[in-house]
Amino acid sequence: MQYTTLGGTGLKVSIAGFGGGGGSRMGLADGKSAREASNIVRTALDQGITVFDTASSYGSEEAMGLGLKGVDRASVVVSTKHFIAARGSDYTTEEIISGLDNSLKIMGLDYFDIFFIHGLRATQLPRAIDDVFPALKLEQEKGKFRFLGATEAPVSDPRHDMVRQVTEQDLVDVVMVAFSVLNQNARQIAFPGTQAKGIGTYMMFVVRNMFAYHGHTWDTFRRLADEGKLPAEFAADENALDFLIRPDSARDLLDVAYRYVRDEPGVDVTLFGTGKEEHLIHNVESLLGPPLLAADREKLDALFGHLEGVGLESPRPRN
Repeated sequence: MQYTTLGGTGLKVSIAGFGGGGGSRMGLADGKSAREASNIVRTALDQGITVFDTASSYGSEEAMGLGLKGVDRASVVVSTKHFIAARGSDYTTEEIISGLDNSLKIMGLDYFDIFFIHGLRATQLPRAIDDVFPALKLEQEKGKFRFLGATEAPVSDPRHDMVRQVTEQDLVDVVMVAFSVLNQNARQIAFPGTQAKGIGTYMMFVVRNMFAYHGHTWDTFRRLADEGKLPAEFAADENALDFLIRPDSARDLLDVAYRYVRDEPGVDVTLFGTGKEEHLIHNVESLLGPPLLAADREKLDALFGHLEGVGLESPRPRN
């Protein structure tokens, strides 16, 4: 495994992070029990992963906590998330703090390394600044978590407005950002600020449905070609990206997707989720592979750099 420092937090983290959400939710979406799902955490640990992220809304906190039971707490970086609002209703600040306490109890932890406000929107920032963040700072002083974070809501915020604003105002220590081969604009909008301010970054939506499902990938490419957003060859040729798959480049498109993100300046941790050991090992191998060839990376930038909001769909259920 390769390791880096998470922004200005000083935390040493693996460049690969294991997530308890996505379509798999550690295998819970496939009917596994929390005990069964927890076994994948041990595989992650064996691969050298030290970053573990979940959320109250994922339903995977119990499984994640079981997987981490008995592990040297100082050797891992654990985070969870809670919404400031969901399904059209605001959570009170007291409910958010109660959620933090409940997450600690469910996971059997004394503290989180990072506590994220989940899917924070720019329109919610005034309330967060005036009420939620100050209250959470008091909980931080009690030792319930070490660093405060915010995750963006990519579907409704494809131009990273929330991340840009919290960065400019030095409101959080870590942000979770959607960045991928097909959604590159964080390079111009988010990363210059996070790098300048020393804010740590977790990447999400690196693969999701795109590149994970062949039919979905090419249906999307055909649509974009028909709209004039991709070269016409993408409307007719399902092998239009096969120039990347060769011994001196990448073994498959998943490999391309992970390595493209990993080597981007401003990226600290690349998250993925799965309930399958072989899937986890494949992803780690990709993240530890050699850099993509410069010519291939330049071609990907030229093909997809102008796109916005592509690949930000909700994940399909999968194990």
